[in-house]
Amino acid sequence: MPKTIINRYKKTAQYFTEDLGNGIELEMVLISGGSFIMGSPKEELESENDEKPQHEVTIKPFCFGKYPVTQAQWQAVAALPQVNQELKLDPSRFKGANRPVESVSWHDAVEFCARLSNYSQRPYRLPSEAEWEYACRAGTTTPFHFGETITTDLANYDGNYTYGDGVKGIDRGETTEVGSFKIANEFGLYDMHGNVWEWCQDDWHDSYEGAPTDGSAWISNKESSDKMLRGGSWLSNPENCRSAYRSNFDAGFDDDNRGFRVVCVAAWTQ
Repeated sequence: MPKTIINRYKKTAQYFTEDLGNGIELEMVLISGGSFIMGSPKEELESENDEKPQHEVTIKPFCFGKYPVTQAQWQAVAALPQVNQELKLDPSRFKGANRPVESVSWHDAVEFCARLSNYSQRPYRLPSEAEWEYACRAGTTTPFHFGETITTDLANYDGNYTYGDGVKGIDRGETTEVGSFKIANEFGLYDMHGNVWEWCQDDWHDSYEGAPTDGSAWISNKESSDKMLRGGSWLSNPENCRSAYRSNFDAGFDDDNRGFRVVCVAAWTQ
């Protein structure tokens, strides 16, 4: 059997906790700023043209959800006063308070951030695509933050398929509770590979030609309905869970493999 090298980190992350009431909390991890190379190198297995050209991006510090937003967190925020649109209180197909919320559109995720911002008096939003990849990589340059390959002991994806020297594993066919694999990256983030796709702010672009280098979201001048998704899901092949892999979907549509996590920029200065 091929040897799978897994990088495990023991590091104390700085974080703050947002109290959503009724014992429900949202843990936010401080991501220190820095520069990184975004995208995949030519030699990376299964790399795609839209992940190129590789380019250096400088990221300012921000706070990022330790986990994808859970159904309990969603329900707490969805009960808050409406800002721009209605939200379903319980949209997810796979029920569980600590499972990630799914079956939410990009517009739903933006409304969640708006309600949470009003409630907390701190500015919450979706991550830019660059912030997401920087946070996922946590200083690594390998296809996954834990190394060159992936197994279903490390993440929730379709284990009928393999990547590199990886072996076949479990196809769970549904989401798993956030943090259940107990493997964080060096920034202290969980579930960055698999479980649910995560919405980002950016419009879809089919390459990085002309992409921002300051970590900001890349928004087209023309109106675009396709928004970025990152991280792969329980339904994905392993190559689609790579740190560099990019996907997109119409902002108005939802599915049972799409969720999100949130960013707060102001909190780290307070």
